[in-house]
Amino acid sequence: MFPPVALLGLGLGLPPHVLSQEEAALLTTRIFGDRLAGFPQFERVFANTGIARRHCARPADWYAATHGWSDRMGAYRQAAEALFVQAATAALADAGAAPAEVDCVVVSSSSGFAVPSLEAQLAEAMGFRPDIERLPMFGLGCAGGVAGLATAARLAAPPGRTVLFVTMELCSLAFRQDDGSRANLVATALFGDGAAACVLRGGAEERAFAVIDGAGQHLFPRSRDIMGWRIDDGGFGIVLSAALPQFLQTHLRPALSRLLAQCSAEEERIGRFICHPGGTRVLAALEEVLRLETGSLDHERAVLADHGNMSAPTVLFVLDRARRAGLPDRAALLALGPGFAANLITMRRGPR
Repeated sequence: MFPPVALLGLGLGLPPHVLSQEEAALLTTRIFGDRLAGFPQFERVFANTGIARRHCARPADWYAATHGWSDRMGAYRQAAEALFVQAATAALADAGAAPAEVDCVVVSSSSGFAVPSLEAQLAEAMGFRPDIERLPMFGLGCAGGVAGLATAARLAAPPGRTVLFVTMELCSLAFRQDDGSRANLVATALFGDGAAACVLRGGAEERAFAVIDGAGQHLFPRSRDIMGWRIDDGGFGIVLSAALPQFLQTHLRPALSRLLAQCSAEEERIGRFICHPGGTRVLAALEEVLRLETGSLDHERAVLADHGNMSAPTVLFVLDRARRAGLPDRAALLALGPGFAANLITMRRGPR
């Protein structure tokens, strides 16, 4: 574990293009409708996701064309850099901190890559010091918002040390015209793009809107085929098991008990679980596991409706809503991602 760490600022970022769920369904029908015999039965998935709209890195016509690695990673770098600046600048302003105060930057993104990594590409433009410590993270997927924030909190534990955490995902860029699998079609109905950033500092609780005091991770055995990327010549291909909600109903409760024990936290004292909204079926499974009434995860459903599943940043969009509504004395962030893994952060409300 680590000493309590102040969460000083939170900022969000969204790309400029908005795609309604109706437009997404029409686009997918245009691409797959005449090619897949069972596609008409699949169309109802778009109506059952609870999603009204999502933001995308590119306009709709881009997704109707064929793209290889070069196109996809070029689009990723351009959009990811803009989102990094947008979210990080908002988080620093919220914290009342200058870029030159940042001692370390942690970046989590699993939907693209750049070398040098994004924070190095943007260091001068952002105004970071030349001696800044950098930690880019890849492969955490939907869990990256919680797992990356936990890593940032550990690095911020020494008093006076300031860490910037940034996560951005551009899931739409992984859309595959050549993949008629159920997983690809479900991903088309679910995923959007976005970014979030947090500023953390050790020993600054008087300025915090929340104080992180615990973190844990549980890796489920024999579960690697539940979620992830398949990588081939065309780009990323989604791996997403339809058995995920059932898996959570069966296996998450004992894992949650172990995670709370890692955080030295008592479940009955957690006033609000702030969860990554993977989809409506996942939210229903989480409410069952957490012993909540149906509909209790209201901020999660609102974020899902407005933005879709943005992967790693999504849980921080939920935290932003929970913060504006008023955090309880004790809260916990929960996200699930490739591995298959569950990640938890516990926090208490700060004085700010």
